[in-house]
Amino acid sequence: MTRLTLNRRALLAGTAGLAALSVLPRFAFAQTAEKQASVEPVRGGRLVVAADSEPANLNPAIVASNGVFYVASKVIETLAEQSYVDAQHPDGLKPLLATSWEGSADGLSATFKLREGVTWHDGKPFTSADVAFSALEVWKKLQNLGRSVFKNLESVETPDEHTAVFRFSEPTPFQLIRNALPVVTSVLPKHLYEGTEIAKNPANEKLVGTGPFVYGDHKPGEYYLLKRNENYWDKQAPALDEIVYQVLPDRASAGNALEADQIQLAAFSAVPLADLERISKVPGLKVYANGYEALTYQLSVELNHRRKELADLKVRQAIAHAIDKDFVVKTIFLGYAKPATGPVPAFDKVFYAPDTQQYAFDIAKAESLLDEAGYKKGADGFRFKLKLLPAPFFNETKQFGDYLRQALVKIGIDAVIVANDSPAHLKAVYTDHDFDIAVATPVYRSDPAISTTVLFQSGLPAGAPFTNQYGYKNDAVDALIAKGAVTLDDKARAGIYQDLQRLVAEDLPLINVADFSFITVASERVQNVSDNPRWAVSGWANTGLQE
Repeated sequence: MTRLTLNRRALLAGTAGLAALSVLPRFAFAQTAEKQASVEPVRGGRLVVAADSEPANLNPAIVASNGVFYVASKVIETLAEQSYVDAQHPDGLKPLLATSWEGSADGLSATFKLREGVTWHDGKPFTSADVAFSALEVWKKLQNLGRSVFKNLESVETPDEHTAVFRFSEPTPFQLIRNALPVVTSVLPKHLYEGTEIAKNPANEKLVGTGPFVYGDHKPGEYYLLKRNENYWDKQAPALDEIVYQVLPDRASAGNALEADQIQLAAFSAVPLADLERISKVPGLKVYANGYEALTYQLSVELNHRRKELADLKVRQAIAHAIDKDFVVKTIFLGYAKPATGPVPAFDKVFYAPDTQQYAFDIAKAESLLDEAGYKKGADGFRFKLKLLPAPFFNETKQFGDYLRQALVKIGIDAVIVANDSPAHLKAVYTDHDFDIAVATPVYRSDPAISTTVLFQSGLPAGAPFTNQYGYKNDAVDALIAKGAVTLDDKARAGIYQDLQRLVAEDLPLINVADFSFITVASERVQNVSDNPRWAVSGWANTGLQE
């Protein structure tokens, strides 16, 4: 790729670590708003953005994660995209491959009218057959989140090329289906996947979609290149000619690269918090804290229940009491996060349960519980040894891993840190189950049935990232999850998930530590930044770059 002339040495300079934000620092208030007003974008240009990882599987229909969506959402489209609620989008959804959707009163069907005149990047027409194939063969069978949302999907009828009727074997809340559309409905081309081993199809990296950008190139360790889709169904989009994701595994380099105009945008808090105040004062740069409202991350401790000690509730309680959440928020997140109270963040006024069991920081209580469980300290001062795997996705997870090791030492548990890169970590935890404790960052996506229940539901097949791969099984928890999946009344459904929060807070299948979100720093030349609540993982069809 000869046109890419970024200075890698300059981009990799710097040493400070990432810090994620859940609130906007005072200095940035003047530079952002709750909702960014869209403008008519300038057409043309190359936008270079920071990327810190290279997913092993870039297919969002299989792996619905933000690291995948960040690149793939520009190429592979969903049935709808999330939007801020306004007169044009009263349900908070913007039509993409579907132009309308309607659920039946009995919860047994959902009908989607599909956009006409859409073609795949290889020129083949997009039809309802692609939606039916994606739903039945990929979302339902393979996707980490779709397995739960579409568990009871029985068939998809295609009465014509632009209508898809989903049929469910059990009543399925349409509220859930509607909330899930931006996350779990990435549509794949049937003609490229049918009859293949879907999980190993080469198109999982060399993506073929219907989106505003076409997959161009990937040079491992350096960049992804996306190019303008000249045949996009929205003839006014996209505005940009190219998007380059410059791989910057050292996140501290993002601020330097922005100042030098070597990149024009750094999302997901790629600019370290320690640098933000200075960066916010640099002429030509802007800080955005909105655009992540639908992407709340949850710092959590995953516990492998196959390990005898961790299968003991008193041991899990002891570990919870050994964690000083306030210290974590103040020291690791520098105050830009909130202590977690359970698996649903407090901002969700529909599903949040305010009365869950809490475990105050109490070293004496933790040690007493371990003694009661029969794990006395040996001559070396330790009760037992654990293998600790901090997720490598953010500096916070690495820093928290170091903190957790020290916290466990204080109560007599010898935690040995195993550091892996992203593919090795995912394989160790979610496929091989080769861990005792893992530091994780699951995402809360507006509805517990989309991304939260899979953290507790038993019997999920090995290899599904960000799901219950720690061997936890509780029949009462499974029963609540099953009940919520078929309850159509919104109020009753919310009550079920509040009961679920109370139950898992008592049983501690995992430990929620902090809730956090992100910031974006961009050149002021970048247009239409953060204009929807999942902006970083949306299509960027109207994103422009002024000269």
